Amino acid sequence: MAESMMSKAATMEIPINSNGDSRNLAEDDSLEQAAKVQWSLREKVGSPAALRDLQQVMVSGPNLNETSIVSGGYGGTTEGIIPTSSIKGSNMHHTSSNSSMTAEEATRGIAVEKFDIVKKWGLNTYKCTKQMISERFGRGSRTVDLELEAQIEVLRETKRKYESVLHLARALTNHFYSMVQTQHALGDTFADLSQKSPELRDEFGYNAETQKLLCKNGETLLGAINFFVSSINTLVNKTMEDTLMTIKMYENARLEFDAYRADLEELNLGPRDAVTMARIEAAQQQYQIHKDKYERLRNDVTIKLKFLEENKVKVMHKQLLLFHNAISAYFAGNQQQLEQTLKQFNIKLKPPGADKPSWLEEQ
Repeated sequence: MAESMMSKAATMEIPINSNGDSRNLAEDDSLEQAAKVQWSLREKVGSPAALRDLQQVMVSGPNLNETSIVSGGYGGTTEGIIPTSSIKGSNMHHTSSNSSMTAEEATRGIAVEKFDIVKKWGLNTYKCTKQMISERFGRGSRTVDLELEAQIEVLRETKRKYESVLHLARALTNHFYSMVQTQHALGDTFADLSQKSPELRDEFGYNAETQKLLCKNGETLLGAINFFVSSINTLVNKTMEDTLMTIKMYENARLEFDAYRADLEELNLGPRDAVTMARIEAAQQQYQIHKDKYERLRNDVTIKLKFLEENKVKVMHKQLLLFHNAISAYFAGNQQQLEQTLKQFNIKLKPPGADKPSWLEEQ
């Protein structure tokens, strides 16, 4: 290491101009002086003091937090010191500014997207409201499918009638349940009086047995009526309601289709300049989109109405037969036929007290 430093020192002592030639010394004198300097350094480095000085220089070294930049030219050398901490701070500042700009651009993009959605919604609402008002006052035309409209009206009327049947069946269930509870209490009272009145034991006993039998048959009939009510409720409030929701979507699509159709017809009646042609092309695209949506929903409504009618006939045939057989067997006093009716329709009665919550659920 010492020899390399001596060679560097010897080299640093030789001034070289920009063309690579010596200025003030001849070639022989330069070589002689270099040899003398190298010999003197070799003697000095060999001493312990020189080695300690060399180690101190190597340990201390230059300050890494500063970078010395030397620029040379025809006028000499100029030197400047730039702290590296300022360079790091500048890089961190640029990084934070870039991240903030990215977040700001993302926020701006979301805001623009939401604004476009609100703008489209407002334009669509305006067109549909205008079309609705025009239809109500008889100024605008509307697309009508007479056959489908008649089927929709029949469905709404059927739903209203079935809702009335459901309401009356629930009322019958509540009243009949109250009667069964009264018969149960009356049978318990007759049985108690039969034990406490020896002179009327037989009479009270007969009536107690009759009320208990009526109570048992009434609970069986309640099971059949509850099954009837549950099936009607599913048909009315789920199956029919689902079809009516599709019909509502179809009617909204029809209104949008007529609104964009009227807008396109109005543009076609105007002038045919460049701006108007661009608007006509955009209106034609929107018209086609809403036309496809309208036709798709119309087909969906037609299919659902067909399947609803088939399902309604199948469900009501079963439920009406159940209701008739159960009521007839109960009031005829035919307990065996009543139980057979429940087995025929796979109705399982809940044991007494099944609806009452357990003591764990009450805690």
